[in-house]
Amino acid sequence: MTAGRPAEPSAPPVYPILAVNFVGTLGFSIVLPFLVYLVTRLGGNALIYGVMGACYSFFQLIGAPILGRWSDRYGRRRILLLSQFGTAASWGVFLVALALPATPMLRVDSAALGAFTVTVPLVVLFAARALDGITGGNVSVANAYLADITTEAARSANFGKLAVSGNLGFIVGPALAGVLGATRWGEVAPVVGALAISLAACALVAFGLDDTRPCDRRLIPAPRGVGRTMGQELKDCFGSRAPRPTLGAVFRLPGVPLLLGLNFLVYLAFNFFYIAFPVYVARDLGWSLGATGAFFSVTSVLMVLVQGPVLARASRAFSGRALVLAGSALLAASFPCFTARGAPVIYAGAALLALGNGLMWPSLLAILSRAATADLQGTVQGLASSGGAIASIIGLLAGAALYAQLGSGVFVLAAALTAATTLLALGVRAPERRAAPAG
Repeated sequence: MTAGRPAEPSAPPVYPILAVNFVGTLGFSIVLPFLVYLVTRLGGNALIYGVMGACYSFFQLIGAPILGRWSDRYGRRRILLLSQFGTAASWGVFLVALALPATPMLRVDSAALGAFTVTVPLVVLFAARALDGITGGNVSVANAYLADITTEAARSANFGKLAVSGNLGFIVGPALAGVLGATRWGEVAPVVGALAISLAACALVAFGLDDTRPCDRRLIPAPRGVGRTMGQELKDCFGSRAPRPTLGAVFRLPGVPLLLGLNFLVYLAFNFFYIAFPVYVARDLGWSLGATGAFFSVTSVLMVLVQGPVLARASRAFSGRALVLAGSALLAASFPCFTARGAPVIYAGAALLALGNGLMWPSLLAILSRAATADLQGTVQGLASSGGAIASIIGLLAGAALYAQLGSGVFVLAAALTAATTLLALGVRAPERRAAPAG
């Protein structure tokens, strides 16, 4: 460093937020393989499994935009901590449900809804999912946090790393569920593991994560010289005096409505897949809990490989728009493979899904983060989460009902929706990151 010259500010390291994302995903995915089996044992059917997933998404729809706006005003770390505490509390309620006897409350047997029994622990499980959903803004706030601290040159790569950290959680979670579920404590052990992981995430946010400071960018001079050239985007003040963001302000941002629409359609297609696939392999193909967990772990390993070295190379050679187009086309090709009854074709579909998702999703998030102005970053990410939550509600409920009628044909419908996103993605442009408009 030259004498007399102040050190240039540098962006905080991204690894703490990657660790937070990993731990949060791990806590969720650890219960994913056996949830459908648990719901069935407690009296539910495929419809109840779908409604339980939709319950989480419905309450996330309410909570995510509020938490996103709060993170713009009060700081990302505080809201991440609130979200993680909510998740930990929800796993505590989940444990209570497992300790209760399966006392029947209501029995239903109809042609439209199928046969199921509403039991006391099922109701408590719904309460646990609702609590987790209402505080479930951690993904959108983590995206906004990363957008705060990253530079333009590293944006696509850093969002790829965020996706990798999440998929690492999906690798470890199902595998850990299989190991813990095989103990004499059965389903209780993975839930205790999820609770411990969530508490670890709370500690990580509280003691290992620096805050970013939302502020009124109109009160700060535009960066010049090295700061402008290097794309330095750190904020250094609390207490925004900017007007409260409105939906109109968000939807007037060029490209944002289309990007949110693509986000919605992809979420919808994925939720058709996620509600139908565990039921399909458990009921129609007779897969065991271990086989189902292995499938999710292998798929996540493939996603990590794509979102790590593959995406890093691809993002240097191709634009974000090209990666979104190619990825969505590969996704559309993957879903019909899941109509097969043989494991080789199903795993070929998993490879296509991992490649398509790994190229498309981080690229879409990076373009969306560039399209948002600095003072609307959390709000835009919250709206994206809300759109995903709406798509999840529709996809989980409609997917469960459609599966009862179409069986594995639901995967073909998911392919058609994803093909539509490919066509719409032709209109995507990759805007440069803009500061908030001058007053």
